[in-house]
Amino acid sequence: MNTIPRRRAVAALGAFTSLGVTVQAGEAGAQQQAWPDQPIRLIVPFPPGGPADTIARLIAPGIGEHLGGRSVVVESRSGAGGIVGIEAVARSRPDGHTIGLASSGVMAILPGLQANMPFNPERDLAKIGLVLSVPQILAVSPSLPVRSVSELVALARQRPGEISYGSSGIGNTLHLAAEMFRVRAGGIDIVHVPYRGAAQAIPDLLSGRLQMMFADVPILLPHVRSGALRALGVTAQERLELLPELPTMIEAGIPGMISASSYGLVAPAGVPAERIAALNAALNASLAVPETRRALIEQGGLLRPGTPAEAAAFFQGEMETWREIARIANIRLE
Repeated sequence: MNTIPRRRAVAALGAFTSLGVTVQAGEAGAQQQAWPDQPIRLIVPFPPGGPADTIARLIAPGIGEHLGGRSVVVESRSGAGGIVGIEAVARSRPDGHTIGLASSGVMAILPGLQANMPFNPERDLAKIGLVLSVPQILAVSPSLPVRSVSELVALARQRPGEISYGSSGIGNTLHLAAEMFRVRAGGIDIVHVPYRGAAQAIPDLLSGRLQMMFADVPILLPHVRSGALRALGVTAQERLELLPELPTMIEAGIPGMISASSYGLVAPAGVPAERIAALNAALNASLAVPETRRALIEQGGLLRPGTPAEAAAFFQGEMETWREIARIANIRLE
């Protein structure tokens, strides 16, 4: 006689238990969804209108959409080769509402060249994920009688100290790319001519006052396509979609010749792991948007979606590579 009441009681208890789990899960979800509860600030450590600013503005909408429709506000804070802006990120509150677009220069090159960095990229920054890498093209003036990397190396051996290359200043990616080439081509003697920026060096390269230069793909691509400059190779692991006929420097006979201006998202150390994971997922979702993907490729970039751990390992490897090149080339910033 008590069977039916007991069954009803068990059923009622099961329903109550299920309801309790549902309520608890809902409360947990609400707590998770409480972040972000304000716009995300994305600091770009370079001037407005430049490549980094363009990249940030391309990925920001997709990141915000994946984070529940929150706004992602791009803020320029330039200075000291990217140090000023990324220091601001490192010193900000570690709640995941402030992130930065860091370059390989500030994450991997400058720490090996400057004795007194105001922050430690390894200790003070959490890596969210890589965005893309923009390799360099090696281009020469048409007045230089070479049509391949091997011919350029041979000519440099025949004319030590006579071939000059331009860069956007001492200790930056373009300078170190040329030094990597010099070292890995067997120690050829080429002369560095630093400029205030890559754009300032281009007229001298076009006129033949400079003989060669490594520069990011978007800088040289229009001149290569017009025939004003001759491209010999690209410092990427694979050929570019934009210039499929151009060999990589490794294919051209320079071992290990990989160099790029790489960009990744970072946050202050101490941001909770689940928020770093959410930001990483939002970044990768943004990179998968067809329009964003196409626009970034048109910037000359190779997309680098992945995990926070992969981003950290990448920047660590870059730091070791460039520190060794700087040591061999005796490059130091005071």
